[in-house]
Amino acid sequence: MVKRIPKIPFERLTPSGTSTLSPFNKPIARVKPGEEVEIETWDAFGGCVTETQTRKQTLDKGVKVPVNPVTGPIHIEGAEPSDTLTVEILDIDLPDHGATTISPGFGGLEGWLNFMTPRTKISQIKAGKVFYKTDGGRVVEVPVDPFIGTIGNSPVYEAINTLTPGPHGGNMDCPDIRPGNILHLPVNQPGALFGLGDVHAVQGDGEVGGSAIEVPAVVKLRFGLKKGYTIAWPRVESPDEIMTVCSAKPLEDAARLAYRELVNWMATDHGWQRDDAYMFLSIAAKARIAQIVDPLYTVVAKLPKKYLKK
Repeated sequence: MVKRIPKIPFERLTPSGTSTLSPFNKPIARVKPGEEVEIETWDAFGGCVTETQTRKQTLDKGVKVPVNPVTGPIHIEGAEPSDTLTVEILDIDLPDHGATTISPGFGGLEGWLNFMTPRTKISQIKAGKVFYKTDGGRVVEVPVDPFIGTIGNSPVYEAINTLTPGPHGGNMDCPDIRPGNILHLPVNQPGALFGLGDVHAVQGDGEVGGSAIEVPAVVKLRFGLKKGYTIAWPRVESPDEIMTVCSAKPLEDAARLAYRELVNWMATDHGWQRDDAYMFLSIAAKARIAQIVDPLYTVVAKLPKKYLKK
């Protein structure tokens, strides 16, 4: 039987608890490596944006809107600092609609599009597609490509809010953290203290407006441990590619970190000399801007696995 971990009740969503990844939060569940789990998540708005209520209306009513809540922490048995937690993403079950917002003071073009006003749009989701209705009344169909926007372990020393990505994971908004792929995360605390939320039905690279198709979801995962194997930043492995996910500001520093970590991965695990790997990435690497809206920006550097085969 697959273990089901429910999302935390709305009245227990708190800035210091469900809106942080932290060594100070008490685990809500324990999971063994190899065990499959289904984890319920809130959307990034904590359920406060609905088909009949915009985010602004919620705030105007005085409702304290939870910020990017995660389900967790989840204690992974046997996980210790210097290990790597592997998270195999098996499936994401989506609802029948999702929300997209823009908010003054937030977004990749803040200060460039000064006419922005608070807005919320609800898009229907059915038959594997998102149906986005334009202001002109036209309905644009976009294939769903669901992924986990915020996912990570506890940091080493401090509580970090769930809006901020970093070496621990967090709000990377990386579309490659999708079903069929495996996420690798550094373990910084006994039990890892894992959490996730902020699922997106689909997102464009950069998440330029500050939100995607934000949805609550049920995520099916399988955890594993690489004992005594240490990594500095999150990594993603697909059937065809290896990827490093790094966050920093300015954006070029995030790119430099991601490429450096890809060089290190090629050298430590695949027998490449570091300078040789560096040269080869200039020939064959790809990259995507995952997001440019969070306190730190996120870049994903990629290399096809076919080039790693001996």
